Amino acid sequence: MNCIAPISRPSRGEGNASVRIAIDSRELTGRPTGVGRYLSELLSAWGTLAAANAHEFVLCAPEPLDHVSHEGLRVSSMVARGSGTLWEQIVLPALVRSARADVLFSPGYTCPLLCRTPTVLAIHDVSFAAHPEWFSWREGLRRRTITRLSARRARRVITDSDFSKLEISKYFGIGSSRIDVIYLGASSLPMTTGPVARSPLVLFVGSLFDRRHIPELLEGFRRLAARMPDARLEIVGDNRTNPRVEIDKLIAATGMSSRAHWRSYISDADLASLYASASAFAFLSDYEGFGLTPLEAIAAGVPIVVLDTAISREIYGPAAVYLERPEPDLIASALERVLGRADERTRLIEAGRLQLERYSWRECAQRTLQVILSTR
Repeated sequence: MNCIAPISRPSRGEGNASVRIAIDSRELTGRPTGVGRYLSELLSAWGTLAAANAHEFVLCAPEPLDHVSHEGLRVSSMVARGSGTLWEQIVLPALVRSARADVLFSPGYTCPLLCRTPTVLAIHDVSFAAHPEWFSWREGLRRRTITRLSARRARRVITDSDFSKLEISKYFGIGSSRIDVIYLGASSLPMTTGPVARSPLVLFVGSLFDRRHIPELLEGFRRLAARMPDARLEIVGDNRTNPRVEIDKLIAATGMSSRAHWRSYISDADLASLYASASAFAFLSDYEGFGLTPLEAIAAGVPIVVLDTAISREIYGPAAVYLERPEPDLIASALERVLGRADERTRLIEAGRLQLERYSWRECAQRTLQVILSTR
């Protein structure tokens, strides 16, 4: 086991209130998305909280996290090589023991099942249980089994919405009194250049799952493009379709290769530029636990088009155009309405400003810390 020396590790006797919090930080390695971005935002926000500075955070990971910012926090790093479920179930508990942690925070759906340290677990959605047909049988079975056992083993479960709380209780049999709903914040990516002029650009950001209807979005855009010759579509996200859909081939089949583009990953600076220049954001998802990227679009002043689901209504309220079904004609009409009508854009942008008042990474971090400390 290869452990990096702590950055600053106070003795256990340094103040009765000090708590040592181990964190499963593997999602911060590589190119952080989803859970990695969630944890990054928490660490950044904890760095602004005086209450967090009273405690020590031990980042446990399979490789060094030299790039991770934790300004304002007392942080240690512990590293032991490995990957996947084996690392989580065997290596991570050993790191937690070596850290002499008082509590473990697992931010990504699952946690070590045999770790004796009290654990707080974040489950962001249970799509793999609610819709097993969206996953391969092996992946779906693994996710359902380990997440169910993890939820039952954890002292507390954190989730992102009232909708997900009901789903976790329904599919995993967890009492609602053990589940805390803590809304995420609305991230604003920093711009590295000055303001960018808005263009008739439609943007999608997020992993490409079947439930997010990328083929229908492309066909809807093709029909929109016939009426708006200067419209463009940018799709950003890792391709996780199952069975796998070849996105480049799909774009070519629509005849939109010069106007529609897909990239699996881009830098935060490039993503900020896309948000700054986009005029519409399409996120046609059947199922989410929260749906963070549309909220990022709202924070960037980009009107959003989403499917009419319970979670969309809970999170976005009046700040969205809602579609009953992911049909190409409906998609094209909604996008044309957002791109072409100034009054509709103004209404959505103003509603978005008000809706954003519900979401704060600082409040999310503060409440998450309170839950973590309550389990020690």
